[in-house]
Amino acid sequence: MSELRLMAVHAHPDDESSKGAATMARYVDEGVRVMVVTLTGGERGDILNPAMDLPEVHGRMAEIRRDEMARAAEILGVEHHWLGFVDSGLPEGDPPPPLPEGCFALEPLEVPTHALVRVIRDFKPHVITTYDENGGYPHPDHIKCHQVSVAAYEAAADHRLFPEAGDPWTPLKLYYNHGFLRQRMQVLQDEFAKHGKEGPFATWLEKWDPDEDLLAKRVTTRIECAKYFAQRDEALLAHATQIDPNSFFFSTPMEWQQRLWPTEEFELARSRVPVTLPETHLFAGIEGYE
Repeated sequence: MSELRLMAVHAHPDDESSKGAATMARYVDEGVRVMVVTLTGGERGDILNPAMDLPEVHGRMAEIRRDEMARAAEILGVEHHWLGFVDSGLPEGDPPPPLPEGCFALEPLEVPTHALVRVIRDFKPHVITTYDENGGYPHPDHIKCHQVSVAAYEAAADHRLFPEAGDPWTPLKLYYNHGFLRQRMQVLQDEFAKHGKEGPFATWLEKWDPDEDLLAKRVTTRIECAKYFAQRDEALLAHATQIDPNSFFFSTPMEWQQRLWPTEEFELARSRVPVTLPETHLFAGIEGYE
């Protein structure tokens, strides 16, 4: 197998830079072809960076988010494909309002699945990454992204399904991203305390049950990628409407991150090749990867 290929499926532009970005940058550096597929345009995303909260930005949100995504893909060295569905937004309220008509989360499952199968059969990834059944967090587009990714992983290999979407291709492994780990926050928070500083994670940790140990319960695969953390942050900052450079995302010194938690974490959800857990590579067990 002369060329290995990785596909990362995400709901919105900026998700690719906050979930598994350093891993992708590492594999690009190792000669793997990496493609990010973004399912929606992120049109309904809030402007989370006060410096970008400008009338001219509000009026061009879709266009600006496309430009941001192009810049982030360039920084990470990945190929990129828009699947073309419309951001559902994050409904807030009790009860929450109905989702907007025509949005991604309301699409019949077979419609985005068909579209993603076409991209899978064209790119021919050996490994696909996406979100777990909770979406990483319960945004309707993230949950739908999980459903579509799992359905497409299975359907792409089946010649009976979506025959007009190209010749069947069998992805070998499917992973879920698990970047939001209590243990990582606790380790970094403890380092702030050790240096007599108030860390940024106290509120998160107070609300988070220590028994909800995703690292122990679900993580199967830890990828060494500390060398690429700065590249990850640069890609994240390229999404200027979404990312405030003064936010807590960037408050932890890089040296602490690289020393104390030099990995990104994944869960092997499906495999068509024999595996030995835990793993240190997404391509473990696949011929052609050493």
